This record gives sequence, structure tokens and C-alpha cells, in this order.
Amino acid sequence: MPKQVDHDERRRLLTEALLRIASTRGLKAVSMREIAAEAGVSLRVVQYYFTDKQALLDSGLAELAARLDRRVKQRAAVAAEGLSTRGVFDAVLGAILPSDEQSRLDSLAWTAYYTAALTDSALAASGVTGPNALEDFLTERLRAAQHAGDIGPDRDPRTEVAGLLALANGLTSSVLGGQRSHEAAATILNYHLGRLFEPGITGSSPH
Repeated sequence: MPKQVDHDERRRLLTEALLRIASTRGLKAVSMREIAAEAGVSLRVVQYYFTDKQALLDSGLAELAARLDRRVKQRAAVAAEGLSTRGVFDAVLGAILPSDEQSRLDSLAWTAYYTAALTDSALAASGVTGPNALEDFLTERLRAAQHAGDIGPDRDPRTEVAGLLALANGLTSSVLGGQRSHEAAATILNYHLGRLFEPGITGSSPH
């Protein structure tokens, strides 16, 4: 009998091959032929599952988003059920920072996507540089916390969230570049979250 092929598993393996190339050599090195070589399959197999390179790139982007979502859920599960708004921010923003080899590689792959999308309109249309749904989600959570009196009425939720996401992304770059460790980056992020959720907090700024 002919061997049955798990098509979802085959697509997953090809997507993982794509992300390995993106994280180590950048998106310019990605081609259907290179992915076939990385995955150890024929070019025809790659062409069977993905009609063109853009379909492959979209698959990689979706997988990176799914991995981040899994890391957020894992951090939230470790924290506790019924997370406070501060806990939600800890889980989400903390998951953005590279904390192990896999998340470091994922961050490098995402950086490769973002850099390429700045000069590639087709890739930009995939949502890499577009409005961030995560920003909308966190803004709504922070706005609700403000109505509940958990943060000061003088705070602008959208501006606070945009700043925190920019901070998390900047800290990610500093970890990838070797400027600071994950622990040091997490301390800085925690410091700024403390200033938002505990307006009376005092203490020296982390280095």
C-alpha cells in the first residue's frame, strides 16, 4: 500500500525550514529551492504545497504569530487564572522579549520580515508593518483598567501602550545585538510597567 502523507505536517516542516533560513540568513536567502534543500525534499514537493514564494512567506508569518500567541498563553498559565491587567501586560510584553534560543531565532526571523517589508509592498500588504491588533487589544484592556481606577485618569491608554510596545521591541533588538541580557531587559520592562500601574513607585532607574 502507498505510504500515507500527513499534509499538515509536511506544510509545517516546510514552514519551519523557511523560518530557519530567515532567522540565520535573512529573507533574501529564502527561495523555494533553498527551502527544499533545507527541508530535505524535492523542489516539486515545495511547489505542490505552496503555489509561489509569497504563499510560503505568508505561512511563515502566520507561524511566527502563532508561536508568540503560544508563549503568551504559557506565561499567563504559569502566572495564574484570572489575570489582572498588569498580569496581562506582563504576559504579553514579556513574551516578546527573547528568553531562549527558539524565541531568539523567532525574533530574528520577525526582524528579517519587518526589514524586507519596508521595501516590499507585497510583503507589507501581509500586515508586517500595518496596524497592530495587539496594540488595539492592550489599549482596550488598559482603558478598562483606567475606568476601574487601576491607573491614573491622566494617562492616555493608546499612548501608554504604543510606548510599551516600542520599548519591548527596542529591548528585543538590544538582546539580539548582545547589548544586554534577557534578564536585564525584563527588569527594564518591569520598571516601566511598575511606573504605569503603581504611580507612586520610587526607586533608581535600572541599567
